Amino acid sequence: MSEELRLKAAGRAESLPRCSGPPPFRYFKTGPEIIRLAVMLYVRFWGLRFGPMFAAETRRKRVDGMRGCRHWRWHLDEMYVKINGEMHYLWRAVDHEGEVLESLVTKTRDRNAALKFLRKSLKRHGRPETFVTDRLRAHGAALKDLGRGDNRDTGRWANNRAENSHLPFRRREREMQRFRRMRSLQMFASVHASVCNHFNQERALSTRENYKAARAAALAEWRNLYAA
Repeated sequence: MSEELRLKAAGRAESLPRCSGPPPFRYFKTGPEIIRLAVMLYVRFWGLRFGPMFAAETRRKRVDGMRGCRHWRWHLDEMYVKINGEMHYLWRAVDHEGEVLESLVTKTRDRNAALKFLRKSLKRHGRPETFVTDRLRAHGAALKDLGRGDNRDTGRWANNRAENSHLPFRRREREMQRFRRMRSLQMFASVHASVCNHFNQERALSTRENYKAARAAALAEWRNLYAA
């Protein structure tokens, strides 16, 4: 790795928040390094205890860093998830580079659910130029309510970016043997999206050196989350 890339990795790590008060790991005998690794791999106990805190911090930094960028296209889609045998819907927004922007769990798949999801996404991430969706009428109705009905693209195969982003979630869902509560699903979807966004370096589009440098920078940033 070049010296410039090493300095970049160190700079990303130094920009993370340090503990101004008591460290969050003080009541646990397990070391902070092990806890961070367990959250990254989503070991259930540590993921539930520290996952939301880590996810909120990494999400805040990414949102702050992307506010000046141009979000020219969002891909919106919903997926079916069973909770205790009852069908629920996980709404997800993905940007044009494949990063998961927002997730929301609802019991219905109608205009009100789509409107709630869109308002939450727009409040946090701003407004894109184009919304890519399937032909679900709820998307069109919600966008019209927000005055963005003319910015919708429903072309064939246009929403493959969102469909492909479901695959890592489905793999982890099978490993966890599904969910029992909406709250657990919402928490997991948020944490899983933040971790995937943080470590997803698009290996197929990078050279070996650039991939290793980006991966090292991401690991350095993760290891310094809430460091003393």
